Amino acid sequence: MLRSLWVKFLIILISVSMISLASAFLLRELIIRDFQEYLEGGREDRIYKIMASIEGSYEKYSGWKEEELNENIIWALLLGYECKIMDTDNKEIINTNKALESLSPLMKRRILALSDFSFDERIRNNKRFAVYPLFLGGKNIGHLDIKLLSSQDGHAKETIFLKRSNRLLIISIFALGGLSVLLSFIFSRRLTDPVKKLTIAAKDISEGNIKSRVPVSGNDEIGKLSVAFNAMADNLEIQESLRKKLMSNIAHELRTPLTSIQGELEGMIDGLIKVDRERLLSLNEEAGRLKTIIEGIEELSIAEASALELRKHPINMKPFLVNIKDRFENLYSDKGVELELECEDNLTFHADPDRLSQIVINLLSNALKATEKGGGVQVKAGIEYGESFIEIKDTGQGMRKEEMPFIFERFYKVSEGGLGLGLTIAKELAEAHGGRIEVQSEYGKGSVFTVYIPEFTTSS
Repeated sequence: MLRSLWVKFLIILISVSMISLASAFLLRELIIRDFQEYLEGGREDRIYKIMASIEGSYEKYSGWKEEELNENIIWALLLGYECKIMDTDNKEIINTNKALESLSPLMKRRILALSDFSFDERIRNNKRFAVYPLFLGGKNIGHLDIKLLSSQDGHAKETIFLKRSNRLLIISIFALGGLSVLLSFIFSRRLTDPVKKLTIAAKDISEGNIKSRVPVSGNDEIGKLSVAFNAMADNLEIQESLRKKLMSNIAHELRTPLTSIQGELEGMIDGLIKVDRERLLSLNEEAGRLKTIIEGIEELSIAEASALELRKHPINMKPFLVNIKDRFENLYSDKGVELELECEDNLTFHADPDRLSQIVINLLSNALKATEKGGGVQVKAGIEYGESFIEIKDTGQGMRKEEMPFIFERFYKVSEGGLGLGLTIAKELAEAHGGRIEVQSEYGKGSVFTVYIPEFTTSS
């Protein structure tokens, strides 16, 4: 298939080259045709001038005067024509040979030198005479027999031009045509090689070698395709790594409470552990942890599958956020972290209050974990550039640049504790509203998470 693609490119490029050469050949033919018509028109004009001069001589002397016609015949010879003047009885009055013989030897040599014609050439010239009737006052007075002579070297100027143009055309066909074929071969290879490498890399990835990449050359469409392919391969590698980590994290999160439960139950069965309220409460706590993990996974799967049915209606944001702030007040106070709220009284969002509350709670929980004693978290809601937003800013530990691309991935944890699902669920819920979450963070200085929710309204 790749070879077929290369052959197709080669055929297309060669075809374009051949069409270009054919166009040049056609253009040359049109130019030559116009040039020949121009020359023919020039010859006709010269013949008509010769006729006019001969008719003028007849009018001047009221008849044919051979001696006076010599000048016209010699002038015609200098223009490249051999002539014969015939009267109405088809009797020859004078011809080019007689006109030359009437000249002195010196003048004859000069005329022949200037005209570049010889007697031998005129004898070898087997062109037929063209007959042009001569008139004076509408009355026929005879006719002019005339034919075009070739130059002494056997080539008229136009013939030389035509031969040179033909020679140039042949050189162009072989030189430029050969160069076009060579360049077509090279460029078709250059065009198809990246596609071939992309195909090989795609096949490697489909066979499980997700580390396969393609070299990027240039900034054209194929280069951009290579960049996009490598980015896709990088994402696939990251996703594969996260998938393996996800399975490992799920197994770890589930194994811990299950191992604890199984150990205590086995101890009770063997009589090594006393069955009392304290042990049962411990088992219940571990079962609660297990339930929390399963509920988190279930909630995430529902959000990701877009099976979430949002019940949107106007929410007065000030009391909504105050209520959430009150729920976290004790937790923040116990840790020594200050929680602040900034929101206008008349701000209203159009959203699902339960899901929006879940987003804010997840973000506030993460902010509390990231912020040490003496730090602070600020919640701010408002309108910016036509979008409503909720901003949660903390003075916590922040995140490293290498951690930023993965913080919304499932079970990814920046720090110990939790399931690593909070940000993933928050992102899914924000997108379910048609919004998004943006994050800015500097390691050691804190983070800012901003939730944008469209379709806001304000009440008076």
